[in-house]
Amino acid sequence: MKGQISDQFITNILIKTKTIALVGASDKADRPSYKVMKYLLSQGYQVIPVSPKLVGQTLLGQRVISKLSDLKQPVDMVDVFRNSSATYGVAEEAIAIGAKVLWLQKGIINEETKLLAENAGLDVVMDRCPKIEIPRLGMEK
Repeated sequence: MKGQISDQFITNILIKTKTIALVGASDKADRPSYKVMKYLLSQGYQVIPVSPKLVGQTLLGQRVISKLSDLKQPVDMVDVFRNSSATYGVAEEAIAIGAKVLWLQKGIINEETKLLAENAGLDVVMDRCPKIEIPRLGMEK
């Protein structure tokens, strides 16, 4: 089936990933991006929130940056909470900073973005959420 990715593929990504840049971070506790960030932190990942609206603020104890190019350290994964039309630009930034994984959240699918990122050597996950995948795969800490 097209677009079907294996549990092993996702498991490998989640094991190798230590640092995540979360694009589209929100300071509203009821937003999915906030809940996922909080969960990922609880699972031991280092999460760097990315949001031009919140730049300079602290979110869940982490300093917010404006864009991926402002990162001061390498990240393994870019986790994207933006609409699918914005993902191509995010993928270009993810490639530029040397990220290893581009993860598009639940409901976000963009085949052009996937192709761009894969051609640049990134692993790509679309239409999935790590907050759902981690417990489903029995990986919760």
